[in-house]
Amino acid sequence: MLTIFYIFAALSVFGALGVLFLKNPIHCALSLVGTFFCLGSIYVMLNAEFVAVIQVLIYAGAIMVLFLFVLMLLSSSDTEMSSNKWTAGKILAGLLSLGIFVQIAYLFTGNELKLGTKGEYPIEVVEEIGSIALIGRLLFTDYILSFEIIVILLLVAVIGAVVIAKRKFH
Repeated sequence: MLTIFYIFAALSVFGALGVLFLKNPIHCALSLVGTFFCLGSIYVMLNAEFVAVIQVLIYAGAIMVLFLFVLMLLSSSDTEMSSNKWTAGKILAGLLSLGIFVQIAYLFTGNELKLGTKGEYPIEVVEEIGSIALIGRLLFTDYILSFEIIVILLLVAVIGAVVIAKRKFH
């Protein structure tokens, strides 16, 4: 089972690297779809079937279809990248990724992370982590503020996209 995890983890890392380094945006989007499927497989191995299904349906399905639709609507001269230069954004993303990797490596070295009261649950709750009831209960009790902030952020993003699209086509 551990070997299968390492295979999916390596495939998801290679897919993420494909998103960074492929020149064609369509190939980048398809590489991201592969990464989403690998992450969904890892969630299944962690007994979080609900999260895996949501990962595949929402991200690999709906959001990537939207990305591909937008990419197809753009002209081919706009979507082709002339060069793959290291910009400040790419360097910042690389440093951020390295920081996240160091934090995950720190967790896997056996050092315990102090989560506080919200992160500590009885063993019965931990056993049902992937269940819909637990996710709903946590989402609308402990994490309601975060949920509402994300909803407002998505609403602002949709309004911004509509305003930008309206300006571009009128």
